[in-house]
Amino acid sequence: MNFELCNNNKVYLCGKVISEPTFSHEIYGESFYDINLEVPRLSEQSDVIPVTVSERLFKDNSLEVGNKIAVKGQFRSYNKMVDGRSKLMLTVFVRELCEEVPNYNSNIIELIGYICKEPIYRTTPFKREICDMLLAVNRAYNKSDYLPCIAWGRNARYVSELGVGEKVFLTGRIQSRQYQKKIDESTAETRIAFEISISQISVDDNIERVLDALPMEPNVSSSTLSAT
Repeated sequence: MNFELCNNNKVYLCGKVISEPTFSHEIYGESFYDINLEVPRLSEQSDVIPVTVSERLFKDNSLEVGNKIAVKGQFRSYNKMVDGRSKLMLTVFVRELCEEVPNYNSNIIELIGYICKEPIYRTTPFKREICDMLLAVNRAYNKSDYLPCIAWGRNARYVSELGVGEKVFLTGRIQSRQYQKKIDESTAETRIAFEISISQISVDDNIERVLDALPMEPNVSSSTLSAT
């Protein structure tokens, strides 16, 4: 993979496996499986994040429910037909299974991408400022990942002034949240949304690259993927 395209989308997660691996897809004879990873926040809450991992990576690394694992990879999107409609699905594509880095943030993402929809600025009933943004991040083979992001406070005001096509650099974390989707006048169902909570964002590259300093090698043994 092109180094620049690999470097513009980087994720580090450390958490507990809470679902059995289920088959996702196969590419050139290599099978991939989905699991859910429970990643703790600084508060008492946790995020449940979907993860896609190659069979080649867990031959020597147990993905049994209850095990704690650390992964490095990319946050990716794809479209899936659900009830006759195309739905944007999000997952962390694992490139390495590695050891936990002690005393390190368990949920970090760094992205370089382009704003592809007009940011939506709003305030909550408690006057908290929020801005939603959709970021297009280039990937190999002329593909792109479309990743929803959310900014708070002064970052929200900053993002609200950016335009479509603007190139941005950001760091943050992947978060999950439940919401109620109204089906009809009397029915609603609980769904889960995934988004990137922004901690830093800039239109230049003058931000702290946390993952560049992640002390993974040479003291950490890992399995590495070279597939898509």
